Amino acid sequence: MKRLASAARSWRHVVLAFMLAPLLLALALDPARARDPAAFDYGIVPRQIADGVYVLEGHKEDFSTANGGDIANTGFIVGIDGVIVIDTGSSRRYGEQMRAAIARVTPLPVVLTLNTHHHPDHFLGNQAFPPDTLAALPETIAGIEAEGGAFNDNLYRLVGDWMRDTEVVVPRRRLTASRQVIAGRDLELLALGGHTAADLVVIDHASGTVFAADLVFNGRAPTTPHADIPRWLDALAQLERLPARRWVPGHGAVHDDTGPLRQTRAYLDWLSRTLQGAAEGGLDMAEAMTLPVAAEFRALALVEHEYRRSVVHLFPAAERAALGSR
Repeated sequence: MKRLASAARSWRHVVLAFMLAPLLLALALDPARARDPAAFDYGIVPRQIADGVYVLEGHKEDFSTANGGDIANTGFIVGIDGVIVIDTGSSRRYGEQMRAAIARVTPLPVVLTLNTHHHPDHFLGNQAFPPDTLAALPETIAGIEAEGGAFNDNLYRLVGDWMRDTEVVVPRRRLTASRQVIAGRDLELLALGGHTAADLVVIDHASGTVFAADLVFNGRAPTTPHADIPRWLDALAQLERLPARRWVPGHGAVHDDTGPLRQTRAYLDWLSRTLQGAAEGGLDMAEAMTLPVAAEFRALALVEHEYRRSVVHLFPAAERAALGSR
């Protein structure tokens, strides 16, 4: 019991530190930019990666006033008579600028707007898109309803006026796994999970492009606030069996082979084994945080930061499992 109480106190201290750290970082960055509406330009430039398939690549960074929350990849697919949007970014401003970027590519209307999961950098731009086009898996909709307001408030604290007038808009359309022709494109929607309770993967069969969302990271350490690592690893195994020609990760560069999947899987394997070993070895949370990142992952963006966050997210369960097995 003393050990559990000690672990709980350590956890509270760590959580408080992680709540304060981003706020201190935001204050350290350029405050003038956050006061000047004329500077709120994400510089969105869609990059065509296949016929009719475009990606808007985010920064491999954490949320800050310097990037305005533009840290995730979004994209869109131009069909015969409409556009399919994949994720809407982290703010109303981002969504509006993404919508304008799409209009520079094609005059066709947006007919479907997909939220791949309920993390804020993927859905808080929903306001900029027609409400009747917004769609997500049922568990994602439930996650946005339950946590969207808190996510929105937190991003206001982290990135300031980039979030001005941003409100949570919950998708109306509930998706199921299916393969169908949408706007003349042969698309398949896969309902997976592991990064969150529900992770939508979008396959454009004509181009062989897979939008894998945050099930796949490339060159950046994965985030784990809602992770179920065994389920995540199973989802990656399913993805590796797909006959894809290119992969769009949720964070990091587009890739033409399964390298990012293997990298993500290897990191999650290491993370799981490390936390399990620490708990079974009797370490507490603070001690687990001091463990070194394996050499093969040290080049990943934000790896030290994300490892410590993952300890906060995942170590209590590993510790309970270790104590329960004794």
